[in-house]
Amino acid sequence: MTVTPAIEADVLRSQDPELAEILLGERERQSTTLQLIAAENFTSPAVLAALGSPLANKYAEGYPGARHHAGCEIVDVAERIAVERARKLFGAEHANVQSHSGSSAVLAAYAALLRPGDTVLALGLPYGGHLTHGSPANFSGRWFDFVGYGVDAETGLIDYDQVRTLARTRRPKAIVCGSIAYPRHIDHAFFREVADEAGAYLIADAAHPIGLVAGGAAPNPVPYADIVCATTHKVLRGPRGGMILCGSELAERVDRAVFPFTQGGAQMHTIAAKAVAFGEAATPAFAAYAHQVVVNARALAAGLAAEGLVVTTGGTDTHLITADPAPLGVDGRTARGRLAAAGVVLDCCALPHGDARGLRLGTAAVTTQGMGEREMARIAALFGEVLRGATEASKAREEVRELAGGFPAYPR
Repeated sequence: MTVTPAIEADVLRSQDPELAEILLGERERQSTTLQLIAAENFTSPAVLAALGSPLANKYAEGYPGARHHAGCEIVDVAERIAVERARKLFGAEHANVQSHSGSSAVLAAYAALLRPGDTVLALGLPYGGHLTHGSPANFSGRWFDFVGYGVDAETGLIDYDQVRTLARTRRPKAIVCGSIAYPRHIDHAFFREVADEAGAYLIADAAHPIGLVAGGAAPNPVPYADIVCATTHKVLRGPRGGMILCGSELAERVDRAVFPFTQGGAQMHTIAAKAVAFGEAATPAFAAYAHQVVVNARALAAGLAAEGLVVTTGGTDTHLITADPAPLGVDGRTARGRLAAAGVVLDCCALPHGDARGLRLGTAAVTTQGMGEREMARIAALFGEVLRGATEASKAREEVRELAGGFPAYPR
C-alpha cells in the first residue's frame, strides 16, 4: 500500500479527528498551491513510511555498538546503513547522520573545531549568510567573533578579493562558505587555498546545494572542506534533519560534538528515512531530477527577468533564485503577499547593498512534481500578471490550482 499523508490522516481520524483534519488540510494546501520555497521539497512515500515507523519508539543515545540503552541492535543496523550510504554518495571518509537540523549540524561543527571567542569569517547576513553565520540573535553571534565578507555591488557575486584580504588581516580560526540566498556555485578550491594561507579550518555549509551535489549537478565541497554541514531535506528530498561529512582525522571530534555535547538521543525513524533518501539519491533517476531542477531554475529566472523583475547575479547555477520586484512597483513583502493570495508560496530575503527585501524561491518541489520548462514559463507569466495587478487574485488562484492539480506530488 502506498503511504501518503491522506492515508495517514485516515488512520488518525478515528483516534483524533481534530488532528486528522489538520493533516488533510495541509495535504490540500500542498496539492493546490505552488511550492516555491527554496528550502522545501516533497519526500517520497518510502521516506514518509520510515518516518512513521516503529523506529520512532526507540531511544538510542550514543552510536551503533555503543548505545546507552539496550535493545538497539536493529536501529544500529539502520544507522550504519545511513552512514555508509552518505559516505559513498558524497565521497566522504566519515558521516554523522544524527543532527536534528542544519543548524544543529553547524553548531556541532563549531563545537568540534572552535572555542568561544574565536574569530570566524563567513558571508555576511545581508548578503545571504545564515543565522548560524554570526547573527547576534543566534548562538553563533553570541559565542564567536564573526567577520562578514560580502558580494560585489555590480554583479552580486561573492567578493573573493575581500575574502582573501579579511582572512589575511583577521586570521580567523575558521572560514565558512555557504549561503541561504546565493544562487551561484561557490569556488571551494579558492576557499581552501585562503584557509590554508590563514591557518584556518574550512567549514562548508552546503544545506542548500547538497542535493544537487548528490545528483552531480553542483560541485562537491567534500574534497576541499574540513567539515561539510548539510540538511537532508531541500533538494536532497529526504526527511527534515541534518548531517555532517568530514575526514577520518576529525571523525571522533565531530561525533563527540554531536553526542553528547549538543544533542541527546538520536531520532532513529528520521535516520532510517535519511538512509532511504540517500539510497534514492544514488540512482540515475535522481541525477536526472537534480539536473532538471537546475534547468527549471534557469528557465524560471529568465522568465522572471522577462517579466521585469531584477534577478540577482543575472541568473542561477542552482535551484535557487533571488529577485527584486521593485521595477513592477512593489516591494518584496507586498509581492509575497499578492503571490500567496494567488496560491504561489515563496519567501522574502534581503537584497545585497540596500535595505529592500526581495523574493527567494526555488524549483526543487515543482520539479519533483514533474514540472518542466514549459510550466516555468507559465509560472513566470503568473508572477508578472499578479504583481502588476493585471489578473485578479481569485482568477490567478484558479489557474494555480489547475496547474498544481496536473502534477500531484502524491497521486491518490
